[in-house]
Amino acid sequence: MIEQPVCLTLIVPHQLRDEVFDHLAEQSDLVAGFTAAQGSGHGAEVRLLTAAERVKGHADQTIVQVVLASNDASRLLERLRLAFAGTKLVYWIMPVTELGTID
Repeated sequence: MIEQPVCLTLIVPHQLRDEVFDHLAEQSDLVAGFTAAQGSGHGAEVRLLTAAERVKGHADQTIVQVVLASNDASRLLERLRLAFAGTKLVYWIMPVTELGTID
């Protein structure tokens, strides 16, 4: 069981998906694994980077979630800030009230 677990959610532009996946995989001291799903970004702050996104009216994004200890989430965010400076990755952290595996 992780002490004081949190869920770090990253909203990753489709163009950065593989690079973020590789970066997270390299952080094995902090990240045991992560979950990713396709998403669509909507709103005034969302950057539509391709012609296809402008036609569709939403940005193709990947939602990445990592459950880890609160202190490790802070350390991971620092590493992400260094590796992805200027990319405007969106993130949030939420407490995890329960974590387990159903066998």
